[in-house]
Amino acid sequence: MEDLVKVHGGGGYDSDFSDEDEGQGESSDRALKRKREEEIQQKPFQRDPHSKAAHRSFHYDEVDREEARNRRAHLISMNAFERHKKFVGDYILYYGGQMADFRRSAAKDKTDLDVLRENHRFLWRDEDEEEMTWEKELAKKYYDKLFKEYCIADLSRYKENKFGFRWRTENEVVSGKGQFHCGNKRCEKEEGLKSWEVNFAYVEHGEKRNALVKLRLCPECSFMLNYHHKRKEVKVKTKRGIMEENREPKKKRKRRKRSSSSTKKHKHKKRRDSDTSQTDSDAGNEPDGQSEADHWRGPAPAVEEKSREEEFDEYFEDMFL
Repeated sequence: MEDLVKVHGGGGYDSDFSDEDEGQGESSDRALKRKREEEIQQKPFQRDPHSKAAHRSFHYDEVDREEARNRRAHLISMNAFERHKKFVGDYILYYGGQMADFRRSAAKDKTDLDVLRENHRFLWRDEDEEEMTWEKELAKKYYDKLFKEYCIADLSRYKENKFGFRWRTENEVVSGKGQFHCGNKRCEKEEGLKSWEVNFAYVEHGEKRNALVKLRLCPECSFMLNYHHKRKEVKVKTKRGIMEENREPKKKRKRRKRSSSSTKKHKHKKRRDSDTSQTDSDAGNEPDGQSEADHWRGPAPAVEEKSREEEFDEYFEDMFL
């Protein structure tokens, strides 16, 4: 027993707690120091040898997120029609059916030309512009681009007294159709054109309307237009014709004055003989349209020279009737 006590005493086992506490403190410091050194020496891409594997649900969530990103990128890269076809194909794949069930019906499809035909008006009034839809606005824009000086006529049913008229387009104006060429859509003659004014009565959208239109037609097409009754021909009124119309009442006044002056001639015979001798000598120099009494009323009328604008007006008189 004594030997055992000595061995235990020499080994430092006298106290059960003091030596153990000192040994644990030193081991914990060394462990912390060793852990710090390992963290410093560990590389960023190096995995922790003691890390645990992720849970299966976490793995499924990550896979779903990656698949959603791929699908979104794929859908964004497609246009609207391809995306639509993909969705329809997926629907048929999962729920069944046929592709014919998803085909769009083209029975109610309309082009811009169909919209123009439905909403076109020969003449637009202020009342027609009160309730404007996009179809009417499209027809109004087309109407504004038309040239409404002369018409193009369809005379194919002239024996039935039925005529069709429309305004000219830009290409027809540039080519001279309806103005320098015959206004009949099936005729291209350029000689002997006459202008006619027609009272065009028509029914548009269930409403009766009238409009005065002008046509330029060749002699043959003019015969078709006037087959049932004569239309009014539009003629050019030149400035000379207007001056002659204004001068007609003046000549009548001059005749009345001559008749009144003839009653007084017997009182002044001698004076008249002297006056006639002078007028006979100057009769060769009288301009047309002047009487004998005009010489005593005032100076001779001055002849005005035409300006450049008046010459241009006379030149273009036959072009716009």
